Amino acid sequence: MAKNIGVADLAEKAILETVQNLGYEIWDVEYVKEGAEQYLRVTIDNENGIDINDCEKVHREILPILENFEWDHLEVSSPGAERTLKKASHFMYAIGETIEVKLFAPDAKGKKSYTGVLEAADEKTIKVNCDGEVVEIDLSKVGKANTVFDFTSKG
Repeated sequence: MAKNIGVADLAEKAILETVQNLGYEIWDVEYVKEGAEQYLRVTIDNENGIDINDCEKVHREILPILENFEWDHLEVSSPGAERTLKKASHFMYAIGETIEVKLFAPDAKGKKSYTGVLEAADEKTIKVNCDGEVVEIDLSKVGKANTVFDFTSKG
């Protein structure tokens, strides 16, 4: 699955104002090729959560704006219960939540992944409390990260 960051960035800039005027924020925009198909995936959020009606409304409004971009499928979705964390702002949003971080390569301790409560985040690093041990991780070393939702809790 290849990713073309340039197209995603341009698409995000093109639709940002429209999405914000509808009362949503853009969580992420991805432009990926899967097989012979190209997908433009827009993930939206707001403080009340996202449902299918929100996705449809945003899809209708951004479709004409994105006509000149090359894509086969336009998808609009919510970040979900276990949201992907890519940008520094995503990590800042998730402070206090349990996250799983997978590194590109093993660190100095020989570990390639950490799960724990995100205690702090800035533009370059995050601090994750893993059972009482606080681990500082450089964001440039993070291959994949997401929040971890406890599906067993009752609420």
